[in-house]
Amino acid sequence: MEQKLLLSELATDTLKGLSANPKYLLSKYFYDDMGSAIFQDIMHMPEYYLTNCEHEIFSKQKNELLKAFSNNDYKFNLVELGSGDGLKTKILLNHFYNKKTNFQYLPVDISQKAIDNLTQNLTTEIPGLVVKPKTGDYFHELHKLNSDNLIPKVIFFLGSNIGNFSDEEATEFLGRLSAYTNSGDKVLIGFDLKKSPKVILKAYNDPHGHTRRFIFNHLVRLNRELAAGFDLSKFEHHVEYNPETGEVKNFLVSKTNQEVFIGALDQMFYFRNEEPVFMELSRKYNYETIGKLATDHGFKPLKNFTDSRNYFVDSLWERI
Repeated sequence: MEQKLLLSELATDTLKGLSANPKYLLSKYFYDDMGSAIFQDIMHMPEYYLTNCEHEIFSKQKNELLKAFSNNDYKFNLVELGSGDGLKTKILLNHFYNKKTNFQYLPVDISQKAIDNLTQNLTTEIPGLVVKPKTGDYFHELHKLNSDNLIPKVIFFLGSNIGNFSDEEATEFLGRLSAYTNSGDKVLIGFDLKKSPKVILKAYNDPHGHTRRFIFNHLVRLNRELAAGFDLSKFEHHVEYNPETGEVKNFLVSKTNQEVFIGALDQMFYFRNEEPVFMELSRKYNYETIGKLATDHGFKPLKNFTDSRNYFVDSLWERI
């Protein structure tokens, strides 16, 4: 039943996006098992500074982070939304466990494969750690935690995932995050900061082609799951950055006049030569905007943890 529901949602969103003017596809569908694996390759690129920045923050400031999270040694649930392979989080998990911190780890991801791999790795690497994995929608799982469990929560939303949201989507996400937290709960959100356009474009238009594969995997998924007929050779990947707004935008651009039939929708879609399909937004922030996002949604900013180059910040907020 869940798989059919997912396909129905994918089909509905695809129909809506490709019927719009201009056309778009939703980035949330990047993260099937293959997309999640490609994104691991992206995170390991030297040009993708975001991973290294957060790795540095967690490595050098793990004591400060622990002090900020552990409220008088009371037990807390460490909930990570979009846990992936947990590469950076493991730094903190190891430290917290070795310090005999009273916590349990609840990774949440939409990819069952990613959750299974992470759980298996943690069982081997930190055998005494209490791990309660969740697969599915972030807010469905948070709602259950908020309703059934009075243990304080520390919620991670790392890697500048919030930068993939439009202003409206960020408002909705933070509003729901606020609704599914209790007073005193804390959130640690990763924000990529504005910086040299050259640095940013190298990260999002990498010479290894991982980002291109990641974006194109969306079409591969539509071909597989919706019986679509996309010919990948007839599209090219395009990236642009606006230093004023802080927006990095990813597009697929049709290289010719073409039509694509999608079997699950029983419909033909037409693409003009050079017509763009908007695929993903990656927004960069400044500290003023980050602080306003917190206060606008019922949170109190506590501390900003940043790397040595001031490229990236993990901002800690507390639910008022």
